[in-house]
Amino acid sequence: MSTDKTSQTGQHPPVKKQAKQKASQFAEQAKSAAGEVAQDAAAAATKQADAAKSSVADEVSGVASALRTAAEEMRTGSPQERTFGQIAEGLADASDALREKDLSEMVQDLSTFARKNPLVFLGGAALIGFAATRFAKASRDSTTELSATPYTPRKGHHS
Repeated sequence: MSTDKTSQTGQHPPVKKQAKQKASQFAEQAKSAAGEVAQDAAAAATKQADAAKSSVADEVSGVASALRTAAEEMRTGSPQERTFGQIAEGLADASDALREKDLSEMVQDLSTFARKNPLVFLGGAALIGFAATRFAKASRDSTTELSATPYTPRKGHHS
């Protein structure tokens, strides 16, 4: 019975206290691991966003180049030539801005523009949505046409 009394008198830490310490250590380790996972996820998301931003900038630059080429082929001084040239320059500037700004700056700029020009923003968003839908539909239709092979039976032959 004397061994029971010595373990209860404080010579060995109580089991409850040890369990609290272990739980606290485990919680700290879990918190640290969660922080590292969150940082890794944020870094991966930023990397993906930068890759997408770069891809969009390349596409916009390509459209600007095509518009410049179209403008050069038009009659010098014509309204179409000037309009295509202005659009091409605007797209080239937008492409450069995409490359130079980080995602948070672009979101902030877009938000500011939307607040200052709500009708222009909504009209532009509708126009972009319409164009994207038309592009997606045209891409789907051309893919369907290529993959579809209509069956036309020959006369005189029975299968």
